[in-house]
Amino acid sequence: MNEQQNNPEQIPSGSVTVQKAPARPSTGQGLIQALQRPLPAAVAILALLLAVQTWSSHSRINTLRRDMAQSLQKGNAVNAETAALAREVSDMTKELQIKVGVLESRQSEAQTQQLALEQLYQDLSKNRDEWALSEVEQVLSTASQQLQLAGNVQGALIALQNADRSLGRSDKPQFLNIRRAIGADIERLKAMPAVDLAGVALRLDNVIAQVDTLPMLSDEKPLLPAAPSRSTRKPAGSAAAEPAPEKLSLGQRMVQTWRNWSQEMWDDVRQLVRVRSVDTPEALMLSPTESFFVRENLKLRLLNARLALLSRNEAAFRDDLASSQTILLKYFDTRARATQSTLAALRQVQANNLSIEMPTLSESLNAVRNYKAKQ
Repeated sequence: MNEQQNNPEQIPSGSVTVQKAPARPSTGQGLIQALQRPLPAAVAILALLLAVQTWSSHSRINTLRRDMAQSLQKGNAVNAETAALAREVSDMTKELQIKVGVLESRQSEAQTQQLALEQLYQDLSKNRDEWALSEVEQVLSTASQQLQLAGNVQGALIALQNADRSLGRSDKPQFLNIRRAIGADIERLKAMPAVDLAGVALRLDNVIAQVDTLPMLSDEKPLLPAAPSRSTRKPAGSAAAEPAPEKLSLGQRMVQTWRNWSQEMWDDVRQLVRVRSVDTPEALMLSPTESFFVRENLKLRLLNARLALLSRNEAAFRDDLASSQTILLKYFDTRARATQSTLAALRQVQANNLSIEMPTLSESLNAVRNYKAKQ
């Protein structure tokens, strides 16, 4: 069918086809066609050259890119190595600074120790007499304070004897005046009346410990009735020897029962009412709570007396002891032996004299200071 379309003049099938011969081109057209034949080849060559040039340029650009990328990678690696080296240098610098600081601190400590050793050497190079006098002055000052504040006569005596012994070891005649003053103070302390503060305080502690066991007037209870006497058991052999009790009549049994019942009733009535003479009736009416507070108040009074004793406050000491005795006489059963012994102990404690004026060690201290001032 295509052949029919391309050749419209072709005769249908079944008939003889007669095809016209093509017309020959003219001479001008042939020349033009001859000239146009090399143009596609040139264009193809030119295109090929352009393609080659493009591929060459592209390959060069790719090569440059690879070179640049490699250069950048090398530059990054160099930068990383440089940064690592910089960090290492920084860490080493910090470590060196720390070591330098440690060395400087050790040097300063060494200098301080050297100065301390020099000062110690200078102190040790002083005169022994100055050291001995300084020690004696310190001991005497401490003993004087203890004597005035706490009344520690025995401690002051020991301090003075040690100071005199320390000066005696030097065996120098210039210390005779000081030793003479110390001896006078020793004799003055030995002549003082002794007060056993520790013993008195121990007695007060014993009294405080017995307060909870002392009987109070409000704690007193009625006496229990006497238990009926029971006949002692006798051996079986003796029972046959005794005569059998006589049989009582009805009236006698009733009289005996009435007597026994009335006796028991009278015993019970006697326990209900008791008559006693008490100077302070309110002491019998204390409740258990009030009794507890009375005991605690007595303990506080005794503790205050103990503190006043140790601080040598005689007025407070005697006032607290008097208040404690008043509480004992008012609220506690003075007929009990424990209460009587407690009152006797408080009277013995109250008999101690605390108003003793303690001497000062000013004579010995002044002798030491005057000698040091002359040096």
